[in-house]
Amino acid sequence: MNLTTLTRSTLESPSATAPAEPTRGAGRAQRLWRGSPADPAWARPALLGLLVATAALYLYNLTASGWANSFYSAAVQAGSADWQAFFFGSSDAANSITVDKPPASLWIMALSVKVFGLSSFAILLPQVVMGVASVGVLYATVKKSFGAQAGLLAGAVLALTPVAVLMFRFNNPDALLTFLMVLAAWATMKSIEKTSPTWFMVVGVFIGLAFLTKTLQAFLVVPGFALAYLVAARTSLPKRIWHVVLGGLSIVLSAGWWVAVVELLPASMRPYIGGSQNNSFLELTFGYNGLGRITGDETGSVGGGGGGGGSWGATGLGRMFNAEIGGQISWFIPAALILLAAGLYFRGRRPRTDTRRAAYLVWGAWLLVTGLTFSLMAGIFHAYYTVALAPAVAALVGMGAVEAWEGRSGAGGAITLAVATAATSVWGFVLLSRTVEWNAWLRIIVLAVGLAAALGFLVLGRIHRRVVPVVVGAALFAALLGPAAYSVQTVATGHSGSIVDAGPAVAGGAGGPGGGGGARGGQAPGGATRLPAPGGATPGQAPGGAPQGQVPGGATQGRGGGMGGLLDASTPSTAVVSALSANADQYTWVAAATGSQNAAGLQLGTQLPVMAIGGFNGSDPSPTLAQFQAYVQAGKIHYFVGGGGFGGGQSGGSNVSSQISSWVQQNFTAVTIGGSTFYDLTQPASGTTGTTSSTGTV
Repeated sequence: MNLTTLTRSTLESPSATAPAEPTRGAGRAQRLWRGSPADPAWARPALLGLLVATAALYLYNLTASGWANSFYSAAVQAGSADWQAFFFGSSDAANSITVDKPPASLWIMALSVKVFGLSSFAILLPQVVMGVASVGVLYATVKKSFGAQAGLLAGAVLALTPVAVLMFRFNNPDALLTFLMVLAAWATMKSIEKTSPTWFMVVGVFIGLAFLTKTLQAFLVVPGFALAYLVAARTSLPKRIWHVVLGGLSIVLSAGWWVAVVELLPASMRPYIGGSQNNSFLELTFGYNGLGRITGDETGSVGGGGGGGGSWGATGLGRMFNAEIGGQISWFIPAALILLAAGLYFRGRRPRTDTRRAAYLVWGAWLLVTGLTFSLMAGIFHAYYTVALAPAVAALVGMGAVEAWEGRSGAGGAITLAVATAATSVWGFVLLSRTVEWNAWLRIIVLAVGLAAALGFLVLGRIHRRVVPVVVGAALFAALLGPAAYSVQTVATGHSGSIVDAGPAVAGGAGGPGGGGGARGGQAPGGATRLPAPGGATPGQAPGGAPQGQVPGGATQGRGGGMGGLLDASTPSTAVVSALSANADQYTWVAAATGSQNAAGLQLGTQLPVMAIGGFNGSDPSPTLAQFQAYVQAGKIHYFVGGGGFGGGQSGGSNVSSQISSWVQQNFTAVTIGGSTFYDLTQPASGTTGTTSSTGTV
């Protein structure tokens, strides 16, 4: 064998010619980057880019919101310190009273605090994760039937919807609620594609968990899911009906276990159910958090809705577009409605089992049922509730735009694209015109570029193919510029308190209980500048060593009048923290305060249990005067916080908090600590014994 033969045989041998097998890790990385072989090569990298960009946007300046809604942050702190408080969603670790919602969202935040320690970042990080995950799940759901382009557009619209940017960085339950409903929509489409009762039962599990997040609001999406399955599943009608029944039973089981525990346990073995007047979670569900939101008859509310919306804003079909709500959610609603109608028309003659039409039913019913409910409900309503509409709006925009694009060679597709683009740009111009003192030039660009793109769609068949990408790019630019600008402004500003909103202040936006009035940075709800702590107290230290006035992570915490208030908690001074922390192990509660926000500031400042008398509004009958007197006599409460009472029986609620306050003021001496008024419940006033009688006097 000569050298030539040896060389040829070596080169032709399998070991020399076969490509090296990728390692297992390299193969996984390649699959992660490439995605399904059936997808375009650019699809997975584009998705990963969208998710990374969304995460970067949502994480930016995250801790500027401090404790965000201190009402929930205090409950998270309690749940991280005590497993009973964790299970029930108690406001304090001594389990006096729960928050006025079920606890699912608190569970996730409390676990995060157990891992990372108590801080603004640990409380808000789970919401960011839910936001990014919602974008990813929405992409996957829309992509399945409409392709990667539709999924990416839907994901981008959701990611940049201002109210979504706000709530996926805030600790209200709405972030988890929205994520679970998106998961339920994904599972609904899976169940239709596979004609699977198992998958439809998974839908029920997600809805049940959503119920344990924000009670009956979770059910607003159920009619659309059931309708889509009944219409499109590939099996007989009796089986479709049975599968839907199984989904309903799954909801009952996945939510009912916790409800059963709470309702069956004796009241003495659990905390009082906040937001109820009878210590019943079912009453809370169907009353204050349920039908009361529709009718405005909410016992214990501080601002009843009444006819026409009352303190919570005017009701009607235009509510989602008014000055208070419009900039939060409505940027794409006109386009979503246009594209929904066009999509159903385009799919009108398809077979019953057409999955695209099923998708329109899922997302269209979600938008219409939830949107109409929000528009017409006379009870408590806040602008940030509309984050629940964002996934449906985004999905319909992505699906409908691709559907129309596929039919662009005909008049129907081209006209649909043109009308949707024009409507979006004109409505964006209107929304931006409400903020003329803030980047006024934006509205001109949005209108001009959007109308030019709409005209381009009308003549799409007559222009050079190289111009087509310019038309599409112009339409996307005009549509996304306004909400993107709002979103950037939102992440650049801290938000705290019970009522928050996204974007800049707008002309005609309502303040007060029913208005947006979002607490931004140094402003209180309604736009008023927050007052310094009572008596000009010098801030002390917050948990983790951050200067007081700041929470861990260095974010400035908003302050309110008195020791806090209904809408936001104040930050206690160093002197207050020291006084409440002294000999704290001798007391069950280091202090008691009327209303949950008043108690929350003290609890977060000390990381010790503080009793919230009367719950969030101060209008729940918890504890009763006799119970409070017994606690004081047993030495379980150290201080009572003076002032801040707003629970005087409003809207039919209890006036127990006023009774307790009067009893304390009559029988204990006021002391000033750090500029704030307290009553030392271990020191009766001169001439009293510190004991109670059946009449509630000493």
